[in-house]
Amino acid sequence: MPTLLSSRPASPSRRRRRPSLRLVAAGAGLALLVPVGMQIADWVPENPFGTDVVDRSTTPLLLALEDLEEYHAATGTFQVVVDQEKDTRYVPSFLSGERVQLLATGTTDAYVDFSTLDAGAVTLSADGTSATIDLPAPRLDETRIDPRESRVLDRDRGLVQRVGDAVGDDPVDDSELYALAEDRLTAAAAGSDLRERAETNTRAMLTGLARSLGVDEVEVRFAETADSAG
Repeated sequence: MPTLLSSRPASPSRRRRRPSLRLVAAGAGLALLVPVGMQIADWVPENPFGTDVVDRSTTPLLLALEDLEEYHAATGTFQVVVDQEKDTRYVPSFLSGERVQLLATGTTDAYVDFSTLDAGAVTLSADGTSATIDLPAPRLDETRIDPRESRVLDRDRGLVQRVGDAVGDDPVDDSELYALAEDRLTAAAAGSDLRERAETNTRAMLTGLARSLGVDEVEVRFAETADSAG
């Protein structure tokens, strides 16, 4: 049988050393974790699982321009007296011939076409407070003759023409005369400052529109017209 040689209780001092060593080790570990934890806290974002928002929305200002399609920025009213005489060779005018004086009044619009604008037409600053808008040059619409303000002032016809009117059924046709008047009114509109006024009015309109959308500074640039480009 095994023999028990001695039996002594464990020393009280040894029992107390083990917890002390554990506390020291735990304290040392905590001292190491504190600076490491502070560094991680500095590196990790405040809300690591937050949501990032990327705004790729279409510029509201561009949509507003596209909705306009055409902006008729200025209207000019022009007037011309067309004095046309048709003579028959070697025949006195009182026998054959005609002279007509037509007073023609018409209007022409200058407009800016927004329908062809793309995303590059409007450039916004990073903070959205300023914008640059590139537009095509203003165009002139077709001249419209006002029939209420246009009339024949005088018509002098030879004997042959008067007899023909008396026995014939065809009414007097002044369409050629009106076409000539329209051409001259169109030329008068092209030589006026109608395009420049259209630029001024369009710039003012877009500035007000942009400011209503929160854009404080607006620069509007127009392309050169075919005439100014040479």
